[in-house]
Amino acid sequence: MKAWLTEFFNSTFQIDLSDRPVEMWLIAIAVAFAVFSLLKLALGLVSRRLERLSARTQTRIDDGVIRVLRKTRWWMLLLLAVNAGALFVDLPGSGRTVLQNTLVVAGLIQAGLWASTALQFYLGLQREKQIRDNPGSVTALNAVGILGSVLLWLAVLLLALDNLGVDVTALIAGLGVGGIAVALAVQNVLGDLLASLSILTDKPFEVGDFIQVDDLSGSVEKVGLKTTRVRSLSGEQLVFSNSDLLASRLRNYGRMYQRRVQVQIGVTYDTPRDKLEAIPGMIREAISGQGQTRFERAHFTGFGDFSLNFESVYYVQSGDYTLHMDIQQAINLQIHKAFEEAGIDFAFPTQMLYLKNADGTPLEVKTPASAAAGTSSQVTAG
Repeated sequence: MKAWLTEFFNSTFQIDLSDRPVEMWLIAIAVAFAVFSLLKLALGLVSRRLERLSARTQTRIDDGVIRVLRKTRWWMLLLLAVNAGALFVDLPGSGRTVLQNTLVVAGLIQAGLWASTALQFYLGLQREKQIRDNPGSVTALNAVGILGSVLLWLAVLLLALDNLGVDVTALIAGLGVGGIAVALAVQNVLGDLLASLSILTDKPFEVGDFIQVDDLSGSVEKVGLKTTRVRSLSGEQLVFSNSDLLASRLRNYGRMYQRRVQVQIGVTYDTPRDKLEAIPGMIREAISGQGQTRFERAHFTGFGDFSLNFESVYYVQSGDYTLHMDIQQAINLQIHKAFEEAGIDFAFPTQMLYLKNADGTPLEVKTPASAAAGTSSQVTAG
């Protein structure tokens, strides 16, 4: 490029740059000024064009590109222009090395600014989404942003030092040893922090979900950096360590899209067989008559100690527990009404006591046992 410009000035302006250093410096300054002006103009034109395009589109990608471009610093453009002008002057070797190293370090810093802006823009979009869907994960997103920024600028620093001739191998080794020592000292905190990031990305549960961990259950209120807070049904707040929570087997009722309900019904042994045959149809009619239910089966399953047992299964097409209980209540009332109209009696615990009179003649008496007392009695002839 230098040879081309020299030929251009020689042929156009009849200026011989080979033996005129003053003119060379003037040309270098002019080239630097022209390059700086062109870069500044091009950056402005591209930014304005993208802004007009962004106003007509729904996507947020162009907004991110505009924000990244706005982080382009004037000193970066100036250094590019100075290096372009320096091609037309004979700088000493040390001077050219300093100029090139300065440009590389400035380029690394500028790249760090662009990358940091892009990262913050992306996390901002995720933050807006999580505020609507899962407000408790915003804290974890902030932690991701801080951690990402630290790692990014640490990489920029190491690359810059390496370009300046500093041996970064020992520095990296020292940082590794120090990092291991710090990690061992705060391993519990780091474990909970990584667990919170895992909850954020894998999403085994979200704020508002009703979960059960062992014998504890409640609605998730907040997912923090170290702990997750759950509000139990009885009102108190349960605090779980994030790492312990992920290591546990939990039930997430918030993801339930339907409920399987199994109903057991017992009738007395003296129920006629024709009525026993009609009972599955009565149960099916009671279940199918409710909205948001899907009947699966109803069968006479066996002979119990004091009842003839029927089992039915149906699904409620919703995870709402209140709706499930409303439907269950309506079905129970409908079954009770159908049994009452058909003259079918529900079974209850009974005992048969065999008694004898004093003269040895047997006397059979059938009496209901007291379920509340939970006791039994036996009478024998004396």
